[in-house]
Amino acid sequence: RAFSTTTTLNADFTHAVIGGGAVGLSIARKLQDRDGASTVLIERHGTVGTETSSRNSEVIHAGLYYGPSSLKTKLCIQGKEMMYDLCRKYDIGHKNCGKWIVAQDEAQMDELHKVHDHASAMGVPTHFVSLEEGRRREPDVRANTGILESPSTGIVDSHGYMKFLEGDFEERGGICAFHSPVTRVTPLNGGRDGWEVYTKTPDGEETCITAETLVNSAGLAAVHISNSILPPEKHRKPFYAKGSYYSYSASRPRPSTLIYPAPKVGHGGLGTHLTLDMGGRVRFGPDVEWTEDPTDLTVRPHKLEEALEDIRAYLPGVDREAVGLDYAGMRPKLGKAGVAWSGGSGGFQDFYIVKEDGFEGFVNLLGIESPGLTSSLAIGEHVHGLLY
Repeated sequence: RAFSTTTTLNADFTHAVIGGGAVGLSIARKLQDRDGASTVLIERHGTVGTETSSRNSEVIHAGLYYGPSSLKTKLCIQGKEMMYDLCRKYDIGHKNCGKWIVAQDEAQMDELHKVHDHASAMGVPTHFVSLEEGRRREPDVRANTGILESPSTGIVDSHGYMKFLEGDFEERGGICAFHSPVTRVTPLNGGRDGWEVYTKTPDGEETCITAETLVNSAGLAAVHISNSILPPEKHRKPFYAKGSYYSYSASRPRPSTLIYPAPKVGHGGLGTHLTLDMGGRVRFGPDVEWTEDPTDLTVRPHKLEEALEDIRAYLPGVDREAVGLDYAGMRPKLGKAGVAWSGGSGGFQDFYIVKEDGFEGFVNLLGIESPGLTSSLAIGEHVHGLLY
C-alpha cells in the first residue's frame, strides 16, 4: 500500500475516514477535494456499502418527519437536492416517483395534517390528494380518510450511487483500505500531533495508519469506536433496530408511487411501507425489531404475518402467496425514540455529528440511520465545514 506523506505532522495521510458506507464515502470524497489532501477510507469489508447503506429502502427522502431545527431536517433537504443533481449529472439510476402517506381514520388524518403543516414550515412541498383522484390514480391503494402526497420523494440505485462515489474518490487520489477492521485508535497529544489508527489485515497482522484528522463514520460500529476514544462520561450505548423487508412476486397490485402508512407517534420506524426498486418491483418494509446483536440479519417468518396486517390496511388486494421473505437491515440508533418528530413529545433522536471537544481534528458521527443515505452528500459538506 503506497502511503503518501503529509507536510505538517509527517503523518501518512491528511484525513482518515473510518467506514465505507454512503456517508463515509461522501465525507472522504469531499475531504479529498482539498488542495494537497491525502485521504484514506478505512473499511472492514472487502467492498463499499455492505451494511446499512445497502440494506435499506433506497428512498430519497423529502425531509418530512424530523425536528424543525434538527440536523436530520437540514441535511436531508440539502442532501436530497444534491443527490438528484449528482444522479442527473452522472447518470446514476434514480427516479423521482413521489410518495403517498395514507390515512384510514380520523386519528391518522390528524397525523397527516401534522406532517403537512410541519413540511410546509420546513419549505418541503406536500399537498393533499382528493380520495376521488386517489382512486383514479392508484385504484389498488386504500385510503379511507386522506392522502398526503410528497412530490419530491424518490428512489435511487444505492449500489450505483456508492460505486460512483468510490470511483470519484479514487480518481481524486483517495485510497480505499479494504479488509481493514479497526482494532484501536490512539490520539497523539490529544490529536494535536495526529491520530494512529490500527487495523488488522485478513492474515492477522496489525497495521498502523497515521493521519492528521480522523472521522468516525463507522455506522453500526461507530459507538464502539467513539467509546474507545472518548472519556467514560461521554460513552454512549448503541441501540440496534432491525428492519425486515419482504419481496412481492405478483404483477398486481403494483402502484407507481411509494405508499406509506400514517406515522405512529414514538414508533422506531415509519411503518411497513411499500417501496419500488429501479426495476419497478414492489417490496415491503421495514418493520422494527429491537435487537442486541447487530449481525443478526435473519428475516423471521413470524414477522411476515405482522407485516401483512400493516400492508393489507393500505393494499387490501395484496396477494398473500406472492409476499416472501427478502432481506433485513440494521439501523444504528442512540435510543429507542421515535423516528418522526411529534412536536417535541416523541423523544425524537437527531443525528450526532460533532467535532469533539478536547480532541484536535476529530469528527464523530453517531446514530446515522434514516435519512442517512439521502443526507450523505450534505453530511460530507457539513463534516468538511466542521474541520475547516
